[in-house]
Amino acid sequence: MEKVLRLRKASVKKADMFSKRTIKPHTPVTSVDTASEALAVSLGEKATIDMDYMMELSGKSENEIFEDLKGVIFLNPLYEYGNSYEPKYLMADEYLSGNVREKLRIAKKSAELYPEDYKVNVEALQKVQPKDLTASEISVRLGATWLPPDDVQEFIFHLLETPRYAQWNIKVHFSPFTSEWNIEGKSYDKGNVRAYNTYGTSRINAYKIIEETLNLKDVRIFDYIEDDEGKKKAVLNKKETAIAQSKQEMIKQEFQDWIWSDPERRERLCKSYNEKFNSVRPREYDGSHIIFNGMNPEIELREHQKNAVAHILYGGNTLLAHAVGAGKTFEMVAAAQESKRLGLCNKSLFVVPNHLTEQWAAEYLQLYPAANILVATKKDFETKNRKKFCGRIATGDYDAVIIGHSQFEKIPMSIERQRAILEQQLEEITGGIAELKRNRGENFSIKQLEKSKKSIKQKLDKLNDQTKKDDVVTFEELGVDRLFVDESHYYKNLYLYTKMRNVGGIAQTEAQKSSDLFMKCRYLDEITGGRGTVFATGTPISNSMVELYTIQRYLQYNTLVKNGLQHFDAWASTFGETITAVELTPEGTGYRAKTRFAKFYNLPELMAMFKEIADIKTADMLNLPVPEAKYHNIAVKPSEMQKEMVASLAERAEQVRGGGVDSSVDNMLKITNDGRKLALDQRMLNDMLPDFEGSKINACVDNIYRIWKENADKKSAQLVFCDLSTPKNDGTFSVYNDIRKKLIERGIPESEVKFIHEADTDMKKKELFQKTRKGEVRVLLGSTQKMGAGTNVQDKLIALHDVDCPWRPSDLEQRSGRIVRQGNENPQVDIYRYVTEQTFDAYLYQLVEGKQKFASQIMTSKSPVRSAEDIDETALSYAEIKMLATGNPYIKEKMDLDIQVQKLKMLKSNFLSEKYGLEDKVIKFYPQQIAYLKSRVEGLTKDVETAKLHPKPTDEQPLGMMVSGVSYSEKAEAGQAIINACKSMNSPDAIPLGEYRGFQMELYFDTVQRNYVVKLKGETSRDVPLGDDAHGNIVRIDNGIERFEEALADTKNSLENTEKQFETAKQEIEKPFAKEEELRAKTARLDELNILLNMDKKENEIVGGEPDEGEAVGGRKEKSYER
Repeated sequence: MEKVLRLRKASVKKADMFSKRTIKPHTPVTSVDTASEALAVSLGEKATIDMDYMMELSGKSENEIFEDLKGVIFLNPLYEYGNSYEPKYLMADEYLSGNVREKLRIAKKSAELYPEDYKVNVEALQKVQPKDLTASEISVRLGATWLPPDDVQEFIFHLLETPRYAQWNIKVHFSPFTSEWNIEGKSYDKGNVRAYNTYGTSRINAYKIIEETLNLKDVRIFDYIEDDEGKKKAVLNKKETAIAQSKQEMIKQEFQDWIWSDPERRERLCKSYNEKFNSVRPREYDGSHIIFNGMNPEIELREHQKNAVAHILYGGNTLLAHAVGAGKTFEMVAAAQESKRLGLCNKSLFVVPNHLTEQWAAEYLQLYPAANILVATKKDFETKNRKKFCGRIATGDYDAVIIGHSQFEKIPMSIERQRAILEQQLEEITGGIAELKRNRGENFSIKQLEKSKKSIKQKLDKLNDQTKKDDVVTFEELGVDRLFVDESHYYKNLYLYTKMRNVGGIAQTEAQKSSDLFMKCRYLDEITGGRGTVFATGTPISNSMVELYTIQRYLQYNTLVKNGLQHFDAWASTFGETITAVELTPEGTGYRAKTRFAKFYNLPELMAMFKEIADIKTADMLNLPVPEAKYHNIAVKPSEMQKEMVASLAERAEQVRGGGVDSSVDNMLKITNDGRKLALDQRMLNDMLPDFEGSKINACVDNIYRIWKENADKKSAQLVFCDLSTPKNDGTFSVYNDIRKKLIERGIPESEVKFIHEADTDMKKKELFQKTRKGEVRVLLGSTQKMGAGTNVQDKLIALHDVDCPWRPSDLEQRSGRIVRQGNENPQVDIYRYVTEQTFDAYLYQLVEGKQKFASQIMTSKSPVRSAEDIDETALSYAEIKMLATGNPYIKEKMDLDIQVQKLKMLKSNFLSEKYGLEDKVIKFYPQQIAYLKSRVEGLTKDVETAKLHPKPTDEQPLGMMVSGVSYSEKAEAGQAIINACKSMNSPDAIPLGEYRGFQMELYFDTVQRNYVVKLKGETSRDVPLGDDAHGNIVRIDNGIERFEEALADTKNSLENTEKQFETAKQEIEKPFAKEEELRAKTARLDELNILLNMDKKENEIVGGEPDEGEAVGGRKEKSYER
């Protein structure tokens, strides 16, 4: 019996079962001594706290086990409320994570009814509550959907000083159906200077600008002109648009200054935000107790792998966001097998890249040799065989079924379910239309919804026409209740509806395979309670944070709904900020306005929610046994020709910017790409140019040859990555052909230098990879696309050469992931990055590293930064090109000012944070504290008088102490009576003890300090810790009474100090930010420089296109958008 153990080794050998013990019989535990041992066995065997099973194992009663494990396990209050599907007991890691604020509320209610049972829950939950965020930490923008419409309305009336009579007719509405804001009566306040001049223009008033801003849109003004054929055509009025947009910026800034300025509003909104978004404590999963019955005993999973399996078993839907080489395959296989053994699922379906199905099967059987799995081949999904194969899935009792991505799509959801989903969407849209009509919403919005309604109706009609064909087996009929999707980033183009225009990173077209997967995820959520789907990818975020929202839609849909974030715009308004940039259209024939995310805010709250599903493990967290990589930046000087050509790029950029050239002929993206090619080799732009001796291609060839020669005995291999060129057979210049020709000329055999492009079938690719692993091919050239993910040739790799820089950080990561990988026999490897000085090269690496820094700030185990820039950008701006080409001194000044302004803004933010804190103290804390201290001074003054009226008895005088109803005249007897009273106590709570020197005495046990305490009570009270000496305790009590005088002096000092602080705080909150002038001046200079350098060109230049209905157009200034 032979089998291919690892296809990537591609050598046929006898399976392990002939030489090693591949299945270890599982011996179940039948008895244990302690409750904690019983718990470990129960978790391992049943994946839950099974009290009956634990009682049987340990011989203890349920109550004894619960008492022994208090704090490790908790009674679940939801079980008490009659939720039969809720478990009675929960593990601490589960109970003390998730929405802990909500859990604390429920625990407090339960503790009121059953204090004995739930007091421990309340105490434990109080310790894990997230720290409340203050106003200075929360970023809120105009349009955030968690803001109450009343607050937005109050802001509008405050900003525009709306007269009282107009306020009755102007109302702000928000529709949760469409996530849309609407201002009713926008044109009612006609004569208002602030609405039509200060914050509005003659073409669009401030109410309309605010409505656009609330809906995350940039304001645009159009004119109508007649074309040659007499048809009306909308043309963007750049001047009016620029004026309106500057007013929009002013309004946004005013809102920032206003929103936190009122203490009552500040406290209310902070509370609301904390409740909504800052309530989650991510769960730490521990897989150390999992048994892994049936696993190959020769293989031991690493700790992070066991914990990932625990996440899948005990958590809900899961994203395994693990770095390249972390062992995601084994994690998913082990989770599937354990889920089946524990009865958590019946049948797992693995959806993997098409070319990896067989490799997956081999690895599955390597980990679980006795597993019963079914693997799809290409033939199985040919039309004539598909029904038969799906029938095998449905009727067979398989541990797992493995199919390719494209095959998965061919298994449809049932028509009934598709119809139900469409009908639900139809119902939501109909509700949205009704609500907009009720609130006299925009005609445009209603028309948009009517359009969506029509399209859904068409889909429904199409479905109803399809009478169900007998030869189709549907996804529901397969009996699959656990879905594993490998390389899930291939499904990132999930259609999202947004009111924003052309948003980068959002799929505006419906990708069939993604909407099909989304529907199947929703079905699995329904039948498994949100526990049926597992995604795995090494690059969850490759281009933009928007991809994170897409993952949340697939795996966390119900959480989004619960937080009111199911609409993308609601999510975007809470966590992101957009700017409008100008970019080339995909076909290269013109520009379009593209909105993209510039910044993301409130990241820790977003990531706490995301980490409920995401199991994040980066390379630095894993410490995998991979070779150590040494990076070499090889900088080469440019040729004279390259210098001239870089300068000409700046001239081209100048022309493009000035509109002197049609965008189909030349544009910034074209210039950027030419700049990249020029940095690679000047012959990329013109074959006739000379082969410059000092070029980076020649430097790369030198290094490849040197390393080839030095490692001849080990047959070490090298990879060369180049994305900007491809192999050519037509005699034109190609970097690939040039490198190969030069290496062969130096003496490297032709058979040892290969292009990945030559392996154009799976079979040829397998053969090429095998030869590279053996060292028969020693130099392999390819692009990130063809030689990145899925290329496992690491065995003999000693060096990697990046001759150009890709745009995306994930591409750079995929490149280095080929060599810095488990299974490489070299302990140290070299990665060479080649840069041509004074060209785009160094700057591009800097940009990509910045993007990488962003992605790693997000995908971290630590709490992320509160805000970060987004990473979706693929063309340099005019200013960046100009800077690289000319070394303009203004650029340096601008960059320095950027840093200074950023620092001053941070100082101002800190100043406001302190000011708001002081305001809160002035309003609440100080008045309360002063009132408390005054009443304490009053009480202590009386207590000091009482102590003076009843002086300490001398040794000759009787003591006169009353203890437990008996009067004692001797110190020793009274002291002993107190000790006896201590011994007779049954609970730590305070009991009356007696009376002495005019003060009542109480006795209690301090559970923290673990000693008995006498509380002396007069107008105030004082604690006296007791010792075990009878006489000494009387001395302590006398000293306690004498110290009332000391306490009075201290309290008077505190009162005086607090009153002083109160006055100082009142003065402090009146002070302005000390560096306000400097910030203003530097911001103004920065704006000047930005205009000089036109730094903001790509952000602010707006391109024409059709106006949305309801935008300000031509002579019908208001008619077009108001009634």
